[in-house]
Amino acid sequence: MMTDTLNIQVEKVKKSRLSDLNAEELPFGKVFTDHMLVAEYENGQWQSVKILPFGDLSVSPALAALHYGQAIFEGMKAYKNDKEEVFLFRPKTHYMRLNVSAQRMAMPEIPEELFMEGITQLLKLDAAWVPASEGGALYIRPLYISTETSVGVKISESYKLIIMLSPVGKYYSKPLKVLVEKDYTRAVDGGIGFVKAAGNYGRSMYPTKIAKEKGYDQLIWTDFATHQYVEESGTMNLMFVINDTLITPKGGDTILSGVTRDSVLTIARDMEIKVEERKISIQELIDAVKNGTLQEAFGTGTAATIAPIKTMGFNGIDYEFPSAENRPISTRIATELHRIRKNRVADKYAWMTKI
Repeated sequence: MMTDTLNIQVEKVKKSRLSDLNAEELPFGKVFTDHMLVAEYENGQWQSVKILPFGDLSVSPALAALHYGQAIFEGMKAYKNDKEEVFLFRPKTHYMRLNVSAQRMAMPEIPEELFMEGITQLLKLDAAWVPASEGGALYIRPLYISTETSVGVKISESYKLIIMLSPVGKYYSKPLKVLVEKDYTRAVDGGIGFVKAAGNYGRSMYPTKIAKEKGYDQLIWTDFATHQYVEESGTMNLMFVINDTLITPKGGDTILSGVTRDSVLTIARDMEIKVEERKISIQELIDAVKNGTLQEAFGTGTAATIAPIKTMGFNGIDYEFPSAENRPISTRIATELHRIRKNRVADKYAWMTKI
């Protein structure tokens, strides 16, 4: 896919809002930095790449993305090390996953140069917004939508890529209470469960609302055919430690290929922790709770990183998992992952890209 040029035009804000930032209170995804990147796809090529002051966009009510759902996104993070240097975590993996989503949604692929150079220049401009705290990071949200103004059902011929930045703290502040979903389905074989498409999240809202009304934080999604096997939980991949083995559902077209998931499994294998990627039934988890072999349960994701799960609701019964304080395997992995992101150990996986 071609670009006309990668000459990024930059319009800086007249006055930064950084002084208004309360670094001690960072609600996830509600605070944004001074600038954003906007690129247009027209006439078969990417063009008009700009960094602008963060602000509202003017769109037509006939915008194709609003009607037919050609809307995808990514979520990735940047970190500051102890020397105040800024690093991106696995940006090329996120780039490739965004293009997997684009391909499935019949959208033009984004050139690597546009993605990487665009984020690099944007981060250099807003580097002061990257939190230096232990639990802080700069969340990076590339949003990619169709922009043709037509209500005819067709593949759009024009698109917009927007990249925005948001300083964040922890996504979840406490261990999670989750409810097994048996009636509604997140994804089906042959569908778009592996895609970070807006529709995947929209369809989850109502079942999640019901779960929260019952006192749960999130859902465990199960397979569409039998509702017997776990798949994901909210925005996270699922992992369980049973008999000292780290077990996670095997990837497929109903499960998002998590970058944090892959990172956790890579570190675990290097630590010689036994890993299994396979089907996990709800009954297996219940049996493991009852016989005391379930040692840990947690979710992984860019936003959540590693989030412990304390309770699983199923058929009117709450099954209590081991306490969040007693998580030797996930704590060990999380510690190593944090050290890599903070540049405190050698980056033997080549995951970090310095800005």
